[in-house]
Amino acid sequence: MRGLKFKWAFGFDGDVTAFSQPTVIDGQVFVGSAGGVIHALRAETGCLQWTFQANGPVRSSVVSVPDGNRHALLFGDQTGWFYSAEAETGELLWKKKIEEHDAARLTGTPIVYNGNVFVPVASWEETRSLDPAYPCCTFRGSIVALRIRDGQQVWKTSLVPQPKRTGQTKRGTPQYGPSGVGVWASPTLDAKRGVMYIATGDNYSSPATPLSDAIVALEIKTGRVVWSRQTTLHDAFNSSCVTDKQNCPEEDGPDYDFGSSAILTQLPDGRDILLAGQKSGMVYALDPERKGEIVWQVRIASPGPNVATSVGVLWGMASDGQKVYAATASSGRMHPSDPLDTRLTILDPKQGGGLTALRVADGGKAWYAPPIVCADSATPGCSPTQSAAVSAIPGMVFSGANDGHLRGYSTEDGKILWDFDTVREFQTVNGIKAKGGSIDGPGAVIVNGMVFVNSGYSRFGGMPGNVLLAFAP
Repeated sequence: MRGLKFKWAFGFDGDVTAFSQPTVIDGQVFVGSAGGVIHALRAETGCLQWTFQANGPVRSSVVSVPDGNRHALLFGDQTGWFYSAEAETGELLWKKKIEEHDAARLTGTPIVYNGNVFVPVASWEETRSLDPAYPCCTFRGSIVALRIRDGQQVWKTSLVPQPKRTGQTKRGTPQYGPSGVGVWASPTLDAKRGVMYIATGDNYSSPATPLSDAIVALEIKTGRVVWSRQTTLHDAFNSSCVTDKQNCPEEDGPDYDFGSSAILTQLPDGRDILLAGQKSGMVYALDPERKGEIVWQVRIASPGPNVATSVGVLWGMASDGQKVYAATASSGRMHPSDPLDTRLTILDPKQGGGLTALRVADGGKAWYAPPIVCADSATPGCSPTQSAAVSAIPGMVFSGANDGHLRGYSTEDGKILWDFDTVREFQTVNGIKAKGGSIDGPGAVIVNGMVFVNSGYSRFGGMPGNVLLAFAP
């Protein structure tokens, strides 16, 4: 993969963020956009085949399943709608509103098993708390099981009890709780044990509950909670905790939720193990046979008081069975120096990042690749933070950074084998004006020797962009 060269670029018209991980099947690329458009492209050329317009932004990856003589594409949007569309034509087969709360977001990729699709449900209600007149908070994170053939609900498991009024703020705004415990990432299937594992978020309001900041095992057939392992107690947090605190719960953080999927792999002796990375900077190995008992735990990044200043493992780790690879954000923030920059804060160009390889067997550190700080002349919003999910293939692990670089590291010693700077304008195959920016959210996709990655992430002070890039030997 050292010989990878830029092959083509595809622009997302009118967008400033590119945050949906591509899905590549039989030479076809399916990718969503912040504008809510699903694009079907040819992998070799980037040639557009068809488009589908969803009701809201599509951050979720697309899953393809056989459906008679055709294939169905399954995906969600950030307004709580879930869809099935024909892969060959983009024609809508069915759609269903699986979460009525108006702050719901479907960000994690669904999984499919035995005729059902399982959808994780998260929310951005946490940020609505910034409005002192907003009655915080009432969202309940969940997993929803739907029949693939028609979208009918099979079961729904909410991960927090029904909220009730708990009091009011100093300004008299009603307060509700408990709330939160969103599921940001894809469930992990364990067909052998008949369960799926989900990684959960924090609570948004008091009281904090037992399934927040946890790895939870759900029975596939019913959604029943089989066991859970909470790694951070009493974590209730929302965005007002870093401003006027009008809606801040009494726990006041630390906002150490899980934003990425657990990884099910095996130890050298053949025993199964679950690996999970947390925003606290901790990586855990859990025993699925012993109700998630912690086998080992290792800190790979210094904790910060909350997400506003520092996070550890954010969107995803990768493992080849011998090592687990975890990139970290651990970002700092600063005010923009440009008086015309309307952003309140941007990422610090000198803080954060790093990629760590741990041995799966015992959690021992195999190597550490330090971050590369931004040049003094870099675009405001440049950051060495590596919050994007990492992707591993034999011999190389890919990690994107908020400086716009996608780098390939040796799995043996962490040395950089390949590097591409995406922060520039691209001539696109669809004629749309496009440029790269920060790489954040989902990671690179590697299929049949080609590498696909989105560039541009304007959220949290990063550099905007709107391009999908393809590389090939």
